[in-house]
Amino acid sequence: MTANQNFETLQRRMAQQLAAAGLDTAALDARVLLEYASRFSATELAMRARDEAPSYIQAETARLVAVRCAGQPVAKIIGYKEFWGRRFKTGPTVLDPRPDSETLIEAALALLPGTEPRMLIDLGTGSGCLVVTLLAERPAMRGIGIDKSAAALSVARANAHRLGVRDRIALRRGDWLHGVAPQADMIISNPPYIESAAIAGLQKEVRLHDPRAALDGGADGLEAYRRLIGPAHAQLKKDGHLLLEIGATQAAAVTRLMQQAGFVGIACHQDLAGRDRLLLGQKKS
Repeated sequence: MTANQNFETLQRRMAQQLAAAGLDTAALDARVLLEYASRFSATELAMRARDEAPSYIQAETARLVAVRCAGQPVAKIIGYKEFWGRRFKTGPTVLDPRPDSETLIEAALALLPGTEPRMLIDLGTGSGCLVVTLLAERPAMRGIGIDKSAAALSVARANAHRLGVRDRIALRRGDWLHGVAPQADMIISNPPYIESAAIAGLQKEVRLHDPRAALDGGADGLEAYRRLIGPAHAQLKKDGHLLLEIGATQAAAVTRLMQQAGFVGIACHQDLAGRDRLLLGQKKS
């Protein structure tokens, strides 16, 4: 970065560097990284566009751009990610909340009355973005978030506290539903579903910076589904629902597993890109 440049020029040059590194989201990344380095909002930066950027901000943006060009995701650099209109803490021990997961939130909210108490269980909760969002949207609900990783649960706990639902959520370290007592009205999960052999071919942003345990679904990508679907049926109350995020080619295989466990009315929902993203089934008996 050169001296004596204004914020507008600085952001443009950041975007040029990021684009030269092959990043498709260069303009957005530049804006977010500049906001983070300057501690100014987008509105404030627009108002200061012709102001000279202080040298310490230029130095910090140079460092951030270098880290981003090396493949570290923006959310991992700045420590948070926006999801369903809220800001969630993230980090190396959890998956970053992804827009595709809002498909699950939309489907779940359509099934949950706004004022009636319900019990929700989130399996493999990670950052807690799913269960915390649903509790924030439905103040009468209570929830349980389960994860094998104590470090992930620490992130989820921070998000639950900051977003005002800590008194309505229990966060437990565990192996899917093993040892969980309460019957639930809804169980949700975004389990690991990538085939083990395919992980080496993932984008480096994912392969190098997301926890492998949150990605690796075993040889065929279905290991987690085999372990959780049957117990989920047993854990649900009558008429309760199971909502599962899936890989784009897994709808048929996971549907069979849900049918075998006794789920009915199974429906597949697509994400904004038109890919199969969510399976929803109901327990009737």
